[in-house]
Amino acid sequence: MQRRNFLIGLPLALSACTVDEIWAPDDAVARAVYNGSGPTHLTLYTMKNNGSDNGAHSALLINASQRVIFDPAGSFAQSLIPERNDVLFGISPQFEQYYVSYHARATYYVIGQRVEVPAQVAERALILALANGAVPKAGCTRATSRLLRQLPGFEGLRQTMFPNKLADDFDTLPGVETREYREDDADDKSVAAARINAALTARQ
Repeated sequence: MQRRNFLIGLPLALSACTVDEIWAPDDAVARAVYNGSGPTHLTLYTMKNNGSDNGAHSALLINASQRVIFDPAGSFAQSLIPERNDVLFGISPQFEQYYVSYHARATYYVIGQRVEVPAQVAERALILALANGAVPKAGCTRATSRLLRQLPGFEGLRQTMFPNKLADDFDTLPGVETREYREDDADDKSVAAARINAALTARQ
């Protein structure tokens, strides 16, 4: 994958921000596509600080005609999981667990909030994620909440920059199932990334 930096022009009152744009080739995406079984659903992932419970990151798993994770401004990257502008492809249940494990560590835990949705709603979420484009740093929750608010049944969610506020709003949706993920890995995501990479390599 090639990573290119683009400078986005903003009004003079704001500073320019750098966006990392990634575009995996067609053949890599085609090989990776994973069609999940079971009901179509969305899972909002919120990464929280163990000490303060402050939210640090938001991401959205979309189980539609294919399973992807919309990971705006995220740092997760693995060679077997192609990415196009913050959309991670080929997210089998095992790869989903790798994603969660990458973020859960001694200093952070992960909340997953899953809600079943009609197929057309899940597909709309997938289309919006693919069309969104790369997100600037610290824009994860703004992008995730903006995407969700465009879906039928999710219009009442607030547009927000704060992961905890989005998680609180998501929790009010009918039928939400919540899980908490904790691990005691060192506070160094590169260690988890190396472990996951080794596990993925062993599968080849």
